[in-house]
Amino acid sequence: MGLFDFFKKKETAPEAQEALDKGLEKTKEGFLSKITKAVAGKSTVDDDVLDNLEEVLVTSDVGVTTTLKIIDRIQARVAKDKYLSTSELQTLLRDEIQLLLAENNSNDFRNFEYGDHKPYVIMVVGVNGVGKTTTIGKLAHKLKGEGLKVVLGAADTFRAAAVEQIKLWGERVGVRVVAQAMGSDPASVAFDTLQSAVANKEDVVIIDTAGRLHNKVGLMNELGKIKNVMQKVIPNAPHEILLVLDGSTGQNAFEQCKQFTEATDVNALAITKLDGTAKGGVVIGISDQFKIPVKYIGVGEKMDDLQLFDKKDFVNSLFK
Repeated sequence: MGLFDFFKKKETAPEAQEALDKGLEKTKEGFLSKITKAVAGKSTVDDDVLDNLEEVLVTSDVGVTTTLKIIDRIQARVAKDKYLSTSELQTLLRDEIQLLLAENNSNDFRNFEYGDHKPYVIMVVGVNGVGKTTTIGKLAHKLKGEGLKVVLGAADTFRAAAVEQIKLWGERVGVRVVAQAMGSDPASVAFDTLQSAVANKEDVVIIDTAGRLHNKVGLMNELGKIKNVMQKVIPNAPHEILLVLDGSTGQNAFEQCKQFTEATDVNALAITKLDGTAKGGVVIGISDQFKIPVKYIGVGEKMDDLQLFDKKDFVNSLFK
């Protein structure tokens, strides 16, 4: 069973779909109104419409590379179908974006469940301010709701606030937190957390790490050291390196993704704060360009507003 096959497929609950639709409202309003303007006064999809559409996608933070792929696909369809009305464009655009995301060879996740590895170890990375600690807390809440025993490791020991935040989330969610004194060696915290998780037969370990995007070599060394120390306790840990990105930062999120994927083996993404921004297109661009599964999206403030990402549901919601 592969790393990303641990989630069992089930239909999106109506309340989750409703939260997704609400969380993407700002992006959707901007996106659809721009498309409407792009085709105003036109009955067929011509070069002008395609130029306007290209601008819509770029200004919606889909990213230039992904935008050009989408435009190329639509041009190919226009050439093939000879005549394509502007009324068909929205459906075509939705379908092409879904197909593009489907080609990234990443499964959708429909359940907060883990399989063979016990404990399953998640190392969370990302710069300060992206919603990393909140994501950890909400994820712990979801996992606990699935009946799993969860422990958090407060390995961001450079900021007192980070350790305190993790402790607060632990209390709020009702999960155990392993922490050391401010300024302790992060790898030591990770080691202690894994040892105690094994001893307590816990199911999932979530390790927070420092969110400083200092020079890449320093970041690489620090994260590498934490991984090496964890592997002394659990040979193949961490099973998941989850990079948290703030969707509202648009192109900045691309740059952070680039830096972190070069520094460590990121194999899952969480994109947060989508409810407060019109830049939700960033999810499409990052998913396409980095070929790393977007696993979670944050669509609101509530504890349950961290959702498993489903490509089809996401794109359908954008075009509703």
